[in-house]
Amino acid sequence: MTLDIAKHRNKINKDQPSFNFVPFIDILFTILLFLVLSSSFNATDTPTGKPELTDTTGNSEYYLLPVEGLEKVIVNGQDVSSLIKGHSIGIHTKVIDQGEISIKPKEKSIIITTPPDMSVEQAVRSPNA
Repeated sequence: MTLDIAKHRNKINKDQPSFNFVPFIDILFTILLFLVLSSSFNATDTPTGKPELTDTTGNSEYYLLPVEGLEKVIVNGQDVSSLIKGHSIGIHTKVIDQGEISIKPKEKSIIITTPPDMSVEQAVRSPNA
């Protein structure tokens, strides 16, 4: 028995691959439904956006806060912009935990309110210090 290779080759060339979208969409929606139902959309426990004590790593007393184009830092109404190095400033952990930090990128400034028992000199320092 001989094989007609030319006939088989023509048959393969004429057949166009097709893709059935109905099962694809069914599977896609099933995966989407699974992801939505298995996800949790709970709000965080920290509404202020401050990191929890367990979220910080290391034992550093000051943390570097970089802001693109940072030009001005005000702590309790006092300008300490001279401490800025490389668009960054070092902020004490107590200020991060108990104080208030407002970053204003359009104005290229940071406004810091320290806890009552902390001085301006303790609150921030130059990153190189």
